[in-house]
Amino acid sequence: MSGDAIRVVVADDQTVVREGIVMLLGLLPGIEVVGVAADGEEAVRVVAELTPDVVLMDLRMPRCDGVEATRRIRAGHPGTEVVVLTTYADDDSLFPALRAGARGYLTKDAGAEEIAKAIADVRSGAAGLAPQVQLRLLQHLSGPPSAPTAPTAPATAAALPDGLTAREAEVLALIAEGLSNTEIAGRLFISQATVKTHINNLFAKTGVRDRAQAVTYAFRHGLSGAGS
Repeated sequence: MSGDAIRVVVADDQTVVREGIVMLLGLLPGIEVVGVAADGEEAVRVVAELTPDVVLMDLRMPRCDGVEATRRIRAGHPGTEVVVLTTYADDDSLFPALRAGARGYLTKDAGAEEIAKAIADVRSGAAGLAPQVQLRLLQHLSGPPSAPTAPTAPATAAALPDGLTAREAEVLALIAEGLSNTEIAGRLFISQATVKTHINNLFAKTGVRDRAQAVTYAFRHGLSGAGS
């Protein structure tokens, strides 16, 4: 395995699930599984021994749950990022994990591409959040709306912030809805390459670094409904 590979530890108390994740990650380029753990206590110990780049962390585990393990790992080993991979996406699971220092949060129905992207994102300093988690987080942060903020039609270019075009605003709004690049392409009847170009352009104009920040930007500027 290349020395540039992202070194990953997998922590999950279910043997079948843990072995399945390890097998899946073994098929992905640029990722090397260097250790496994069956509970939070073991995860903390393995991280101390191996100093991996990323831990894929289950939440519901014996002895020490994933939230406490995340908190201890981030406190003692700030160079190791944590991506939660769990069955649960409810607020009582999500927010404690993020407050403990997790930079990524996926549910176990995530595909290989989504897991690989989250691992790469957190390793590079970005957030690795599933689209539905991004929405839940933004809804929580936004609180109950005091007035309608989502336009029912695309805003004109003159009214858009940071020089965004109407099409870039549409793409941004669909990102805020939690759509993937493939889904955006289908919704707008454009190619995925064109979607990527629009995303690169709007990221550069707005100064956001990842999709989570893009969602925040969309809500802050009232663009979360521009593509509806």
